[in-house]
Amino acid sequence: MNRRILAGALAALCAFLGACRREAAPGPDVWAVVDGKEILRQDVEKAFRSRVNAEAPAPSQEEALSLKLSILDELINSEILLERAAKLNLLATDAEVADKFTETKSPYTEEEFQKKLADSGLTVDDLKREIRRQLSIEKLLNREVVAKISITDQDITDFYNANRSQFSVAEPQYHVAEIVITPHPDSTVHNQKNDKATNEAEAGRKAAMLIQKLDAGADFTNLAMDYSEDSSASTGGDIGFIPESSLNRSDPALKKAVLALQPGQFTQPIRTKGGGYTILKLIAKEPAGNRQLSDPQVQQAIRDTLRNRREQLLRSAYLIEARDEAHVSNYLARQILETAGKLPGAD
Repeated sequence: MNRRILAGALAALCAFLGACRREAAPGPDVWAVVDGKEILRQDVEKAFRSRVNAEAPAPSQEEALSLKLSILDELINSEILLERAAKLNLLATDAEVADKFTETKSPYTEEEFQKKLADSGLTVDDLKREIRRQLSIEKLLNREVVAKISITDQDITDFYNANRSQFSVAEPQYHVAEIVITPHPDSTVHNQKNDKATNEAEAGRKAAMLIQKLDAGADFTNLAMDYSEDSSASTGGDIGFIPESSLNRSDPALKKAVLALQPGQFTQPIRTKGGGYTILKLIAKEPAGNRQLSDPQVQQAIRDTLRNRREQLLRSAYLIEARDEAHVSNYLARQILETAGKLPGAD
């Protein structure tokens, strides 16, 4: 009996001492430690400033702390995955980082790019570190998760049979892409060439130039990404499927142009209100009625849906497993609990 009591007391003492050791943060500015790697308060604060809209009302203390906790959790997960990427020699190379940096910067003038960095409280080195982190983690997940996903023909058939109602089209739909040219440039919209018309004459010349390129066989998607002055530039001009009823509510000239197209064809520049132009391309047309499993587009849509679902599931499971194997101390969360929600360092 005495031995059991002594053993229990020793176990309790060890647990107490262990808890004490866990409570002791390495320093006031260390908000987490992941397998010996410190995540500092300044790392979280910098990311916090980049996400808060300076023109919006300041968040409350509770809202700010909640966002910082979320950011810290993201940084912890990133550090865990980055460590795994390093062990598997999957860290992004300098050349990969440089290419992605150029791609990130290309839609902006130098002045716009520097302002964007300044507004976010970031430096070029900060951005490159984040690019390296993101590319490395993506390489890891592509190898450890995405490459292991397999969608079989039976999976597709089973999904179709269980969701037949999703493949009934009530009215004709038109899959459309666009290139938009406006004489009044919007500073919030960017394209890869940073090419924007500044008046009606320039808009007309630009529209003529783009039609010339399209007639010569240039790719519509690439031209939209390079030159379109609309938010759809980032998706190559793709604005998805438009039901015929929506076309009826649009500009009559746009409706007439779309209905006259065959899949793969594009319009001449259509003059829009305000002196701009729109060039439309019909990617596909879906008639009303039931879409059959034999339709390649139906099969691809199901395959994409199943792949995306499975990828999200496996990514979550992989992260949970990786986090279980890591040693994580979240001192910010501990301090918030100890101070009943007081902002660390606040008076």
